Amino acid sequence: MTGALAGHRIAVLVESDFYEHEIWYYSYRFPEEGAELHFLTRLWGQESITFTGHEYKAPFVCAESFENMDDDTLRSYSAIIVPSAMVSDRLRYSEDLAKMPPATDFVRRAFAEPRIVKGIICHGLWLLSRTPELVRGRRLTCHPNLYGDALNMGARYVDQDVVVDDDLVTGRTGAQAGQFARTVISEVLTRSAVPVGVS
Repeated sequence: MTGALAGHRIAVLVESDFYEHEIWYYSYRFPEEGAELHFLTRLWGQESITFTGHEYKAPFVCAESFENMDDDTLRSYSAIIVPSAMVSDRLRYSEDLAKMPPATDFVRRAFAEPRIVKGIICHGLWLLSRTPELVRGRRLTCHPNLYGDALNMGARYVDQDVVVDDDLVTGRTGAQAGQFARTVISEVLTRSAVPVGVS
C-alpha cells in the first residue's frame, strides 16, 4: 500500500451511538494515506457486534477487540483514537466498579507509550474520567459540555478546535473530525521520523 502512512496502523474505538459522519470519514481518510485502519471495541465474548449510529441509526459491524491485547500488539499502532458522541460513555462501563473499565485501561496503557499518538475528540474525554492523571497539567480541548470535566481532571483547557500537547491530540467536536484527523496524521509522521530513543 502506498501513501504517507504506509506501514502505520491506526486504531479507532467504537460503540453504539457513534457519530456517523466522523466514523465514515475516518474509514476513508486514514486508508487514503496508506494506513492500516482497525476499529476496536469490547466484544463481550462475541465474534462481532453490530453497533448503531447516533444520527441515522446506521449499522456498523466491529469484529476486533482491544481486550487482552498484548503490549507488542499495542505498540504496533501509531495512533489510538477515542471518537466523539456516546462511544466513550458506553465504553467506560464496568460491571465491577472496583475494576477499571477495559477500554479505559487500554487507553491508559497507550498513554504509557509516548510513540503512540493519542487522539481524543469531543466527548471522548469521558473515557479518562477514572484516570485524570493522564491529562493533568496537559493542554487540551473538548466539547464545551465537558469543560468542567476537563478542569476537574486538572487539564489546561485551550479554546481551540484542535490542540496538540506532545503525543496527545484533542479535538473540540465531531464537526472538527477533518482537522483533527489531519493533525493526527501529521503527528504520526513527525513522530515516526524521530529515531527511537530521541524525544
